[in-house]
Amino acid sequence: MSQPITTTEQTFTHDLTATHPLALVDFWAPWCGPCRALGPVVDAFAATHHDALTVAKLNVDENPLTAQRHGVRSIPTLILFRDGEEVARTVGAMPVARLEAWVAEQSAAVNATL
Repeated sequence: MSQPITTTEQTFTHDLTATHPLALVDFWAPWCGPCRALGPVVDAFAATHHDALTVAKLNVDENPLTAQRHGVRSIPTLILFRDGEEVARTVGAMPVARLEAWVAEQSAAVNATL
């Protein structure tokens, strides 16, 4: 079972492109209730989709410059990247089935296969 990687300002670019062309990043903070609700959903998603894309988590309190650079104003924010470039984003907690559907829909839109 694979867990999301923890990414930082120093490793963000490398983490997004090192393994797969497609990456999902969860921008979160430990004090955020909806972030805590989404955490296990992202973990479950990573466990079942780690072969198809990189799943990472970025703590916005510890890495504010990266969150700011990507225009993250509300958390939790999930951003889908392809080759390091943002292709889609969503804000708020959701169940794993909705996350899977959202990623599949966005991936199809950029001709990625999940």
